[in-house]
Amino acid sequence: MQSVKAAITAVGGYVPDYVLTNQELEQIVDTTDEWITTRTGIKERRILKEPGKATSDMGAEAVKRLCARQGISPEEIELLICCTTTPDMVFPATANLICHKVGASRAWGFDLAAACSGFLYGLATGAQFIESGRYKKVVVVGADKMSSIVDYQDRTTCILFGDGAGAVLLEPAEEGYGVIDFLLKSDGKGCQYLHMKAGGSLRPASMETVMNREHFVYQEGKAVFKFAVVDMAEVAYEVMQRNQLKGEDIAWLVPHQANKRIIDATAHRMNLPEEKVMLNIQRYGNTTAATIPLCLWDYESQLKKGDNLILAAFGGGFTWGALYLKWAYDSR
Repeated sequence: MQSVKAAITAVGGYVPDYVLTNQELEQIVDTTDEWITTRTGIKERRILKEPGKATSDMGAEAVKRLCARQGISPEEIELLICCTTTPDMVFPATANLICHKVGASRAWGFDLAAACSGFLYGLATGAQFIESGRYKKVVVVGADKMSSIVDYQDRTTCILFGDGAGAVLLEPAEEGYGVIDFLLKSDGKGCQYLHMKAGGSLRPASMETVMNREHFVYQEGKAVFKFAVVDMAEVAYEVMQRNQLKGEDIAWLVPHQANKRIIDATAHRMNLPEEKVMLNIQRYGNTTAATIPLCLWDYESQLKKGDNLILAAFGGGFTWGALYLKWAYDSR
């Protein structure tokens, strides 16, 4: 008898209505559409502008769509993991708020923070609860309202980020479908290059931190790019190697959507042609923990049962990793 794997059986996604284009950013900061496009691949991003709306609202919409897609009640969800860098508040967990907003009254949940690698960390974690036999329905959400921590006076970061949420349902599967392998890594030395200066226990909010604009994303772009372009590609290649996979065996690379050049480098290391790479960075920008599930949501109709997928990401901290899964259903 084959061992039970954790398979993705449904996906859901949500992006806000408001579209922030490169042309609009040209009116806000000293940049151009050509500069942004050639260096990042981003043409536009979605921004959550509705008053009183936060990360949990986007996550809840993604989960509602997932449940409708699979034809299940939110009350059937047993565990919900919310991967986010922008929780609604320090506590309670955004996962708890999402459960409340969708009516997942029988579920427990928690938040997981691993920046742009968050969804991979959450997917690997959720898979363990399925494989152990403890739970039958686990939802993993990747959601971020990055506009809430982006400084729109900083042209190096405000061009990169957008808002959005994606969610997947994990259920038990046999016959080899589901999460097969993963390799996750982290290195705290990367903190100096990508972090938020204030707002935590080290530098709590004060008049000084607010006046100094320290509650926004801080990034040293060249340093982050140098690490990301190597580490994301290498970890994806390593997962392929230890599972005896070659480029022709992979149906899709599902990369974190941070920078088109990083994505291209990863695909090249895996010996994959461009048509095997999921790409929506031009429409959404970098939605942090939401990029990978939003790719699955956008490309779901093209996925076939048995497809080999490699998911790969790199994020602040530093965190990075890759995950190999075998897709469990045909598009419907």
